[in-house]
Amino acid sequence: MALASCNSNKTEKISDELTGFQCPMKCEGEKTYAEAGSCPICNMDLQPIEMQEDIVIDEDGISEESIFNLTSTWNTEEGEEIQLEDLKGKTLVMVMIYTTCKAACPRLVADMRNIEAQIPKDNLDNLRFVLVSIDPNTDTPERLKAFAIENFMDGEQWTFLQGTEASVREFANVLAMKYKQISPIDFSHSNIISVFNSGGELIHQQEGLGVDNKETVESILELTQ
Repeated sequence: MALASCNSNKTEKISDELTGFQCPMKCEGEKTYAEAGSCPICNMDLQPIEMQEDIVIDEDGISEESIFNLTSTWNTEEGEEIQLEDLKGKTLVMVMIYTTCKAACPRLVADMRNIEAQIPKDNLDNLRFVLVSIDPNTDTPERLKAFAIENFMDGEQWTFLQGTEASVREFANVLAMKYKQISPIDFSHSNIISVFNSGGELIHQQEGLGVDNKETVESILELTQ
């Protein structure tokens, strides 16, 4: 994921080079080799590791891969206007839903609640759960507020966002989340929960409904220590 910033702030490049080759089965964990060959454990051919491009960091500490480069304006369930950069500084757990959904979205909400239940209270101070509506015409701030209360998601760590159709589509593209309106009141959509670090960089994604969220919880705990 690469996002271009519209800001004209001073930037600097940070080069993060990776060494050459690695076992595709990761028999030795993240160990890498400078030259091609075979894994001493499973004898499979070592695979080249794609060199990571230089990451551009602006003077505010936002990399080119951060969602905080998106300049769209959103409405919260409290009727406040924000940009995604206003969420900077906390680990973000984000999902895209719509409140009139009767099938997948209630299960996604349950997954979010389940993840929250596994996070110690001390970590919650550095964490925010964000639910972005894919149906901005129906999901007004008032509707999102009512939905939050109905689902016991109206605490400080929960935020609901309503954007424009264009901003929702842009954000869905960033998450590689696909959705399509199939009737005036119904959408088909991917089921993805995404974890971002405090700088807005995508760290982990959980796909599917009702799946084991152990890895998601572990990534959140690492980021909120």
